Amino acid sequence: MTARPGVNIVPIHGKSPQIHDSAFIAPGCTIIGDVTIGAESSIWYNCVLRADVSRIVIGERSNVQDGSILHCDPPRPGDPDGSPLIIGDDVLIGHMAMIHGCTIHDRGFVGLGAIAMNKSVIGSDAMLAAGAMLTEGKVMEPRMLWAGRPAKPLRELNDAAIAGMRMGTAHYVENGRAHAAAVAAALGDPA
Repeated sequence: MTARPGVNIVPIHGKSPQIHDSAFIAPGCTIIGDVTIGAESSIWYNCVLRADVSRIVIGERSNVQDGSILHCDPPRPGDPDGSPLIIGDDVLIGHMAMIHGCTIHDRGFVGLGAIAMNKSVIGSDAMLAAGAMLTEGKVMEPRMLWAGRPAKPLRELNDAAIAGMRMGTAHYVENGRAHAAAVAAALGDPA
């Protein structure tokens, strides 16, 4: 695994984070336990990913923006699987989001400051609006926009909105590369 200056990588309970070499992890992040981060994904400044009681899986080209908190829940009586946090490919998670024990399918979008709770599901190409709270067990269908506290469906997303989300994903892959180079240069590393 590539060295990650300024990143706190913490093994716990015999599990260590598994981070693809091409992923950008910004200084100031803390990544704990059973976390898997896929190729070309990016975890931005001051995020916490804590997989001490279950697992967190992040696919390829997904991004978790500055100050976001990701966690999961352990198995319990009547719930032998617990609530792992599973994030697909090409997912956008906005700044200061709280993502807890849910599933976000490929190309899902979580807006700034939004909350997604245990066993909720964000479908492919769906968007949870900024500031929204997706309560436990709620399921967003593909291509739907949900908003509010608690979040409720507003409308289906049109092709332009879907294209905009895909452009955002591509931007974060490129921006992650630029920040990786800038961090390496700032630390005097020729990488």
